[in-house]
Amino acid sequence: MADRFSTHNIELGDDVVTKRYASWGRGEPHREWAALTLLAEYAPGLAPAPVEAALDADPPMIVMTRLPGRVLRGQDATDEQIRAMAAALNWLHQAIPTRVVETVEPAPWNPALAVDKYRAWADKQPNLGEDPLVRKAYQAGAAWLASTDPDKLVTNPHPPVLGLADGNRANYLCDDQECRVRLIDWEDSGRNDRAFEIGEVAEHISRVDGHLDGDELLAHLDIAPNEAERVRGFRRLIALGWFLQLGPDGPATPHNPIGTTERQAERVLHLLG
Repeated sequence: MADRFSTHNIELGDDVVTKRYASWGRGEPHREWAALTLLAEYAPGLAPAPVEAALDADPPMIVMTRLPGRVLRGQDATDEQIRAMAAALNWLHQAIPTRVVETVEPAPWNPALAVDKYRAWADKQPNLGEDPLVRKAYQAGAAWLASTDPDKLVTNPHPPVLGLADGNRANYLCDDQECRVRLIDWEDSGRNDRAFEIGEVAEHISRVDGHLDGDELLAHLDIAPNEAERVRGFRRLIALGWFLQLGPDGPATPHNPIGTTERQAERVLHLLG
């Protein structure tokens, strides 16, 4: 299991991975252990299997099985890999009964928090540079955030799912030999809105670190017609959130290639169009 994008201490053994947490103030070890335990029961093979844990140690530690493959971040996702990602997400969202998901703690990153956070950022008018396209995207995005559309996303009319609450493609491990994708890094997981989870994957900024076609991914997901509009709304929200972090002094700028702000501006305008 690759650890280039990990913020924790990862030790790779032949058959197991030992993860020692650098931070755990939000209950990350407990969240991850709970998710791995649940997945081992309802979707075995989709994620590492839990082996042992010291959840209240300093630092906390989890031992889990080591999975084959490489993370999908940093490369252009092929059609085959996108289909495998979609298969993994469909399995995740359908395997665990709703009555079981409802007993899981809510994810710390969720629609209500995202709407509030991105509205606050837009209101601060962050420095996004002088590019006319970027300014146009900010104006359009700020107007959408100020409308009632984002408020409609906060209440979920559909059953919740267990989710990663993190669309980073570094969380997707692809075994090309089996044409299979598995999911890793469950420390932010919890009960969440499926449309929000899908929007996170399709529009996370890691999509520019190697290309991911979000439209193609969605084409392979089992999305009900009455859920599609919510997915579209969350794609707008997540894309805007990343855009607002990408100015010259933005927190996301150092981690992304030159020109990402302009590319994200185009993305925002496309999604709002």
